[in-house]
Amino acid sequence: MLENAIGYARVSTRGQSLDSQVDALVGAGAVRVFQEYASGATQARARWKECLDYLQPGNVLLVADLTRLGRSTADLADIVTVLGQRGIGFRSLAEPWLDTTSAHGKLIFDMFASLAEYERSRLSERTKAGLAAAKARGRLGGRPRAITAGKLETALQLRSEGKTLKETAERISVSVSSLTRALSATSAAGSAKSASRAA
Repeated sequence: MLENAIGYARVSTRGQSLDSQVDALVGAGAVRVFQEYASGATQARARWKECLDYLQPGNVLLVADLTRLGRSTADLADIVTVLGQRGIGFRSLAEPWLDTTSAHGKLIFDMFASLAEYERSRLSERTKAGLAAAKARGRLGGRPRAITAGKLETALQLRSEGKTLKETAERISVSVSSLTRALSATSAAGSAKSASRAA
């Protein structure tokens, strides 16, 4: 049993049950359990934020397993590191090796955090290598433009013929939102040119 233990339980949808997680956390000593129905893909979760705000130095955050807290090693390492900096311990019931309230657990976490940093570094290296390779082949990084100059010219012609936005977008194979943005940008550029001439 842990003193000052606060639990956090999460499932992705309301169709799933939190009962087993809550029972396990209360059984492990949690005096309060924050319950959330939200995806683990983001840390922008209402109950998770409440839990973080509630935690005080000397508390121990309990989770049933690491997947309840986050999805990537890097995210988990960041969360546990921030908790440690605030004087808050962390323990996962399904992963007993990750218990920062013990000297052994802290050692394991340091290794865990190092692996997360390595993962981030490797991802950064792969991204840079990919951009360099694309540049060498004459391509720039980032998302390709949805509407080329040729498509925009066709779109303007179709619109002058009375075609709707939907019909025009379908003809040039782009989304209506992309077409609307492109037409708005073209209109704004035209207005700016006219104002410049008038001046």
